[in-house]
Amino acid sequence: MNEERAGGKPTDGTESHDPDFPEAFLSFMRQGWRDTTLPVTPRPQAPDHAKRRAALSAAFPGETLVVPTGGEKVRANDTDHPFRPGSDFVYLTGDHDPDSVLVMRPTGSGHDATLYMRPRSSRQTDEFFRSRHGELWVGRRHTLSEKSTELGLPTADLTELESALADLAPARTRVLRGFDARVDAGVRPYDGPRTEGRPGRDRELAVAVSELKLVKDEWEISQLQEAIDATVRGFEDVARVLPADRSVSERLLEGVFALRARHDGNDVGYSSIVGAGEHATILHWVHNHGATRPGDLLLMDMGVEGHHLYTADVTRVLPVDGRFTPLQRQVYDIVYASQQAGIDAVKPGVAFKEVHLTCMRVLAEGLADLGLLPVSVDEAMDEKSSVYRRWTLHGFGHMLGLDVHDCSNARKETYRDGALGEGYVLTVEPGLYFQPEDELVPEELRGVGVRIEDDVLVTATGAVNLSAALPRRSDEVETWLAEQREAGPRLPG
Repeated sequence: MNEERAGGKPTDGTESHDPDFPEAFLSFMRQGWRDTTLPVTPRPQAPDHAKRRAALSAAFPGETLVVPTGGEKVRANDTDHPFRPGSDFVYLTGDHDPDSVLVMRPTGSGHDATLYMRPRSSRQTDEFFRSRHGELWVGRRHTLSEKSTELGLPTADLTELESALADLAPARTRVLRGFDARVDAGVRPYDGPRTEGRPGRDRELAVAVSELKLVKDEWEISQLQEAIDATVRGFEDVARVLPADRSVSERLLEGVFALRARHDGNDVGYSSIVGAGEHATILHWVHNHGATRPGDLLLMDMGVEGHHLYTADVTRVLPVDGRFTPLQRQVYDIVYASQQAGIDAVKPGVAFKEVHLTCMRVLAEGLADLGLLPVSVDEAMDEKSSVYRRWTLHGFGHMLGLDVHDCSNARKETYRDGALGEGYVLTVEPGLYFQPEDELVPEELRGVGVRIEDDVLVTATGAVNLSAALPRRSDEVETWLAEQREAGPRLPG
């Protein structure tokens, strides 16, 4: 009899529609299998992951740290979403398999790290052909030793995790919670005395990992550049199939970019935004069920997630018929000037808020030139007013890395209220959005949305635009679009 999980689903990896097998068949399936090995070599980036674990170890001497990756999530009934490992777990291990848990136990000189994982099972059980975790269903899993060789990290069977967690003292243990119900239940949160104004012990672990992720090392920067380069190719693919004289669906363009993302990387880094016409004014337009029209603008916010899960995040706005109208160009050029001012402001030691204010002032000045501000630029920029935000809506950008909104658990004083540091990677993405129902703007502006977004590395001397291969200036965008159309459609390869 199968054990059941919540909802009446079996936990042994079988499904409700699986057939029953006679014993003769089961006996036959257990015989005559040749053993296989995986050609495993140490990953070149394993020392980088070890350095990150060492940095985390130094932040919590004498304490046990538990970092799970999470498991597959149900999409519908017995089908799951494609598994994407937890970003903090990947940052510390490089492992991409579901259900694994990193446990770092304190020693006299730091921590010993162990990766608890689901290893390959032998052909002496029926799992390999009956379970949805089995090799005939999902392919060959690593043995413990194979995974250890690949990651440079000691491993243990996941079945040993429960007893390992049971031995941990909550007062000396921190857990990255919300990823794995087994782990959350296995180590109860510490409810002892807390220092006023400080987050809980587990929250401090999440904060520490996020703040370590603020500074990208050389390998991480190379991964981001690879993802960005693939994203550039994806934008080119879309431009090559975008007709100037007729409509096509937003989903067609979304799918063309997704093909590039799956071929050159792992997937898209987030749900692609393909907003034609007035859909460009909706910040997170992901329905993509509209269509382009000659004469309209097309806003596309898309990014490839690379094979090691670092993601790009780039936005471009194209005139569908190939040329901006004078008014479209005026709005576009305001946003371009704002973005360029922000990029020019990026350097080590500059406050994150200062980049924001730099971008916003240029937008406010542009809104004044359009005759839209009800007050002066200075008054609009005053924190007690901020009326310009009716048309700007969001900040200038965010950190970028393994997550499209990276380092989200970092403290305000080190992120939003902090200063930029060398090795940070962030987006610069100001925009102007004139909603179709906004009666405070001229009719010809209603439904116009423009955002320009690039991925920027902070170096000792200033900003390096990692996505500079995609033109940004309005005249350059028109020339680039014409060149892509002339080149014609292509398949990745």
